[in-house]
Amino acid sequence: MNAVLVAVGVMLILSLLRINVVFSLIIGALIGGLTAGLSVTETIEAFTGGLGAGATIALSYALLGGFAVAISRTGIPELLVGVILKLVKREGDSQKVGLAKVLVFLLLLMMAIFSQNLIPIHIAFIPLLVPPILKVLNMLHVDRRLIACILAFGLITPYMFLPYGFGAIYQQIVATQMGLSGLEIALSDIPKAMAVPALGMVFGLVLAFVLYRKPRVYKQEDVVVEELKVNVKKSSIIFTVIALIAALYVQIVTDSMIAGALAGITVLYVSGALKWKEADQLLTEGMRMMAFVGFVMITANGFAAVINATGHVESLVKASAELLEGNVSLAVLIMLIIGLIVTMGIGSSFATIPIIAAIFVPLSVELGLSPLATIALIGTAGALGDAGSPASDSTLGPTAGLSVDGQHNHIWDTCVPTFICYNIPLVLFGWIAVMYVL
Repeated sequence: MNAVLVAVGVMLILSLLRINVVFSLIIGALIGGLTAGLSVTETIEAFTGGLGAGATIALSYALLGGFAVAISRTGIPELLVGVILKLVKREGDSQKVGLAKVLVFLLLLMMAIFSQNLIPIHIAFIPLLVPPILKVLNMLHVDRRLIACILAFGLITPYMFLPYGFGAIYQQIVATQMGLSGLEIALSDIPKAMAVPALGMVFGLVLAFVLYRKPRVYKQEDVVVEELKVNVKKSSIIFTVIALIAALYVQIVTDSMIAGALAGITVLYVSGALKWKEADQLLTEGMRMMAFVGFVMITANGFAAVINATGHVESLVKASAELLEGNVSLAVLIMLIIGLIVTMGIGSSFATIPIIAAIFVPLSVELGLSPLATIALIGTAGALGDAGSPASDSTLGPTAGLSVDGQHNHIWDTCVPTFICYNIPLVLFGWIAVMYVL
């Protein structure tokens, strides 16, 4: 049996059974390594050897969690609730409620898109923006599964299609790895090739609004407009904005989420927007909020190291190619599914490309695919699985923001909805692009 299929399958099954994702990743990696013929010692060595790569990310998220909690203590969330309550005015005013929902959806969608290209901070904005507006979402009875899908769309689609920010990084990896595999391409061709797959993501977003349009009630204390008193100092608002700008600027300049979060926290404390005596409590609370994300990212790096150590990705592709015997249509579909499996396991589209490009390029040439079709195949196969993977930034980020009150499950409320809405359409649109458009 192929070790990659076994490892990813075990991990996904355990996760769906509500077994802790960290535990599921460890068990999946161990069984995958043993299936590949590695000894227990070799599997553990490969696993532990890969853990260090996730330490920086884990610390970054921990500090961002502290920053998010610090922001929430400035009174800005209450101010935001007050604004929305004034907009809605009274229960039953469907027009006002609808307008409030549209504003929240657009805000989250634009921030998610900007985080990939215009302001390349990736998921760093989520623990800063989402927890403060949970009260608003609860008040509007918005299904958080829809919010998870909105955020996932904004985190994935831009790097697939737009050659800026993280999109430039992703597309450069695609071009470089394809070149190393014997097929030189122009970077300018990648957006053309990925246009149809990107439409698949748009289709998935529309599908999410259809599937999760119904109101969903979450526990929350009732808030009456007349009784709501918001006491936020103007200076606190000003210094909070300055802290957010400082965090963003430092992160972009240093390319470090750790430095950015530290800068934002420092501004809040030095300015007096928050008291020094609250520092320890706030950072501890924030780190606790983001600890789950950090541990999953660390474990996912160990899982990926075991997958690479097995060497079974290449054998999986070769076995599939031999089985297909020149059936181009089915071969393209199988290669897309292989990309989905690999990314679902390791949790990174960017790390998937180097794994699959060396194998997919020769197969694509053998199948007679055009360069543009090959780009679409590899670019789509790499992006597949980013939505839906328990170990992906695109699912962990939304969960970190939506689950702070314990009412949002990572697997069933983020991973499963995003898998349904994006991976299935992406397979379909990617296959159409390779077979009929390019």
